[in-house]
Amino acid sequence: MIRHVLFILPLLAGCAAAVNQPVERELGDYDLKMSYAPPRSMAQGLVQPNSGTLAHGGLDVTHSSGWYFGQWAANLDPTEGKMIKLDSYTGFKQPLDERFGYELGTLLHSYPTLSQRNVEEYYAGLSVFGSRLGAAFSLDPGRSDRTLLADLGLQDDLGFSVTLKYGNHALDNPVGVGNGRNVRVFNDWSINLVRPWLGFDLNLSYSDSSLNALECSAYSGFNRYCDGALTFKASRAL
Repeated sequence: MIRHVLFILPLLAGCAAAVNQPVERELGDYDLKMSYAPPRSMAQGLVQPNSGTLAHGGLDVTHSSGWYFGQWAANLDPTEGKMIKLDSYTGFKQPLDERFGYELGTLLHSYPTLSQRNVEEYYAGLSVFGSRLGAAFSLDPGRSDRTLLADLGLQDDLGFSVTLKYGNHALDNPVGVGNGRNVRVFNDWSINLVRPWLGFDLNLSYSDSSLNALECSAYSGFNRYCDGALTFKASRAL
C-alpha cells in the first residue's frame, strides 16, 4: 500500500556549478582529480561517498592499470568539528571490452574526532552490455547491511533508465515494537525511472520495506520512508 506520494517541482542545480568543477591533472600514469563533489561513484553506481555539508572536498587518484584510491572529507565545517567524517577508499576498475567490465574495492568511513567505530564497506560491480550490476556489504556498529543494485541500461530502448535496489539489514540487538514483538532483520527495495525531457531529468521512484505499519518504528534502512512511497522529481542543471 502506498502511504506517501511526493512531488518535487523543478530543482535548479546550477547555483553551485561554478564551485563544483573538478580540477584534473595527469602525472605520468596517474590521473589526479580534486573536487567539491564526490569524485567517484563506486561499484558501477552502487556506492558513493556522502556529500556532507557545504564544507567538503576530496582527492581521487587513478592509475592507468585500473587501480584507484582516494579520500573524501564529507564534513569540514569548523562549526561542526566534532562531526568530521572521512571516506577513504581503494579499488580496481577494468573494462574488458566495449561490452564487459568489472570493479571491486573497499570503503572506510571514519570519524577522527569521535570515539565512534569506523564503518567498513566492501563492494563489487559488473557492466554487461550496457547494464550495471552491483553488490555491497557494510559492517556498521551494531548492524550489517547487504545491498544489490541493477541499472538495466534501457535508455536507448525505452527512452528512460531503470534502476532497481534491494537491501537486507540485520541488527545486532533486536528493536522492540510493542506487544512483545521484536525486529532484528528486515528488507527494503526501490525502483527508479529517469527520463530526460526538454533539458530536465524526470525521476519517478517507488520504495517500500518488509515491515508493516506497527513495525516501522524499528526501520533504519536506505529509503526515506519505511512503508510504500511514490516520489516524482524534476531537476535541471543550469
